[in-house]
Amino acid sequence: MQLGTNLPKVGSYNRAVVLEAIQASDGISRVQIAARTRLTAQTVSVIVRRLLEEGLVIEDGSAPSNGGKPRTILRVDPDAGYAIGVHFDPGEISCVLADLAGRPVARLRQPVRPGHKPDAVVRQMARAARRILREAGVADGKVLGVGLACPGPLDGDGVMMSPPRLPGWDQVPIKSLLEEHTRFPVTVDNDATAAAIGERWAGTARATPSFAYLYLGTGIGGGIFLDNQVYRGRSLNAAEFGHMTVEPDGPECYCGNRGCVEAVCCPSAIEAALGNGADHAAICAAAARGEPEARAVIERVAGRLADAAVSVVNMLDIDLLVLGGPALREVGGLYREVIATAVSSRSLARRLHAVQVETSPIAADAAAIGAASLVFHATYAPRLGALLSG
Repeated sequence: MQLGTNLPKVGSYNRAVVLEAIQASDGISRVQIAARTRLTAQTVSVIVRRLLEEGLVIEDGSAPSNGGKPRTILRVDPDAGYAIGVHFDPGEISCVLADLAGRPVARLRQPVRPGHKPDAVVRQMARAARRILREAGVADGKVLGVGLACPGPLDGDGVMMSPPRLPGWDQVPIKSLLEEHTRFPVTVDNDATAAAIGERWAGTARATPSFAYLYLGTGIGGGIFLDNQVYRGRSLNAAEFGHMTVEPDGPECYCGNRGCVEAVCCPSAIEAALGNGADHAAICAAAARGEPEARAVIERVAGRLADAAVSVVNMLDIDLLVLGGPALREVGGLYREVIATAVSSRSLARRLHAVQVETSPIAADAAAIGAASLVFHATYAPRLGALLSG
């Protein structure tokens, strides 16, 4: 939870801090907000009154106090605004419509035909966004924007820069193209960072100051929050956990190194390791049933991921490691067990504090919900950079 400041001329920052405190809780009183943010009771009262007037927050019942009248409980009004989240994976478009609490109220998945040119795929995204709005009966005026999670690297203007699994997509201005076709403002980020932001807004990390997110999809990536701020790095492409070396003599990776996490742990590597022609989903299902060969492959992959996870925990000294992404279907519990055991027994600071390892409750739709959360985060989250620049 972020702390507010009682200095003058920071009203918008404090407003964001208070809104975050309400959104991260399952009901909270004004007194509790003041205690958690260290803002004065008067400041909290003024901000809450404005949030109520704007319709972002509602009063929802009361709770006993330590003497005096009961405390009024505050919650974010889920219907105050919506965001469309689009996750573009090389083989599929996933689309969700999420309310302000980050809960998906409608979902849509569509395959992407191999070889489609960028403009055709972006048009497909726009049609999916329009369809999900129409089917949910939500008016354009209630939509804050579209969030897009897609493969990186991306530059600061939302231009894709030679994504390794998407030949022909170099220098594609995907942000501006999607804005043109949807007529909504678009916020874009790589899929793993978007998933981490979704976890912050709507998952297990809502009140966790520092955590890392390990994303397993077609490729493997990550996202980082440090002291309540998302960390994107100098080129906005930080947390590429998939390109940590875990097998120095392992297979070549497209990045130029050998034995990267992605090279030995991604779905195509799992399929190659088993070598019986089964696809990733079938292998995971077999492993979940306890079939020895499939389970041995998944356990070996989980061990390599655990090696990377221990390095991440040692480097960042975080509170929480979240595992998410569509590749976790069927075997999320197995991955969590192996990685949690490694982190608890091998991390350097294990005698000082325990690091939680959790599978995301929104793992299957992590990037799409994360994409919608990009819009909420950009609109409402407190950002130190904006405070300092002001």
